[in-house]
Amino acid sequence: MKKNNKNKKKKKKNNKYKKSTIKNNIKGVFNIKFNLIEVIIIVAVCLVFGAFIGEFVSNRGTDDKYIKNFKEVYNSIITDYYKKVDKKKLIDAAINGMVNYLGDPYSTYMDEEEAESFNTTVNGSYEGIGVQVTIIDNKVVIVSVFEESPAAKAELKSGDIINKVNGEDVTGKSLDEVVKMIKKKNKLILNITRDDKTFDKELSITSVEIPSVSSKTFEKNRKKIGYLNVSMFSSKTYKQFNKKLKALEKDKIDGLVIDVRDNPGGALDQVTKVLSLFMDKKKVIYQIESNGKKTKYYSLTNEKRTYPVSVLINSSSASASEILAGAMKESYGATLVGTTTYGKGTVQKEYTLSNGTSVKYTSERWLTPKGKSINKKGIKPTNKVNLSEDYYKEPSEETDNQLQTALDLVSKDKK
Repeated sequence: MKKNNKNKKKKKKNNKYKKSTIKNNIKGVFNIKFNLIEVIIIVAVCLVFGAFIGEFVSNRGTDDKYIKNFKEVYNSIITDYYKKVDKKKLIDAAINGMVNYLGDPYSTYMDEEEAESFNTTVNGSYEGIGVQVTIIDNKVVIVSVFEESPAAKAELKSGDIINKVNGEDVTGKSLDEVVKMIKKKNKLILNITRDDKTFDKELSITSVEIPSVSSKTFEKNRKKIGYLNVSMFSSKTYKQFNKKLKALEKDKIDGLVIDVRDNPGGALDQVTKVLSLFMDKKKVIYQIESNGKKTKYYSLTNEKRTYPVSVLINSSSASASEILAGAMKESYGATLVGTTTYGKGTVQKEYTLSNGTSVKYTSERWLTPKGKSINKKGIKPTNKVNLSEDYYKEPSEETDNQLQTALDLVSKDKK
């Protein structure tokens, strides 16, 4: 291409012990409300400009004429409509009309706030102190602390309660309000409660890298199996993945499980680099189809691995995570454990406008190494395993039968 996630109900349970959503701790959620008249205007404009763009696309040679019509309609509404119209909202509605005309769920228009949040996630970093927080009983509680962040250096811990930010009580405030308070100044003092003890911590706002890869080792059938969970593919994912993979290999693992369950995708270059760690340059890792032409893309390096690998997938594994699953299955020989993936087989490009808004639209279609399209079909696992009721009752590594199946397959594989 990073507040916590059975299909809605089961996904929430599935994420209970290993997932949480980053964006609520990085960017607030802004609800913009319109009155009835404004809604009618915006809907009408979307419909008008959606139809207008349809004509525009099919008559490229007369684009000046249609742009002129666009301006005439815009100026007429601004000048003659009986109520004052917000120009920005009117243009936003027009752009939304163009994008909606495409009928593509992955082509979207993002306003400044949405574009900033999207770019923060894709870039894999943000300005802050490096904590993930939630609200429990009206208290702001730290869920996790990012490695090498100001919060980590200040020795903040999961479970710490933030009482005050620069002397101002945060009890009862929303996460968005607390985030804004923290971002107000480069230096801040947090009043913390831990184990019934209250104390202050001084921190500085810096650029914080959002973790997208976590790791650990398991013992299974007298084999040491490495485990890498990839929550998304941001611009920092390859660096984190490579670092943690090398650490696991230094610990002499006999095989590897890569978990991309609930991974929505991300940057194409990052999954390309990750896949290139496992295969030499003779191996195709995916294909791109554009304007009816197919192009094969090969591994970037000869830094291959030979040990057995299993990839965990589910219905929320999409886009870049599907590229990884497809390549590891067809070009590396990995087993896929879980349920059929989401089925997003298209590639999007982002175009940032001068005012900070952004348009993201589909530009290409990607295929598996063997040229199979997975769009709206997904990738089927080699070993179909639905999560057990035991897991939903009490989520843990032990009750995660998908994980345990993957570990068992890797530990018995003679690859």
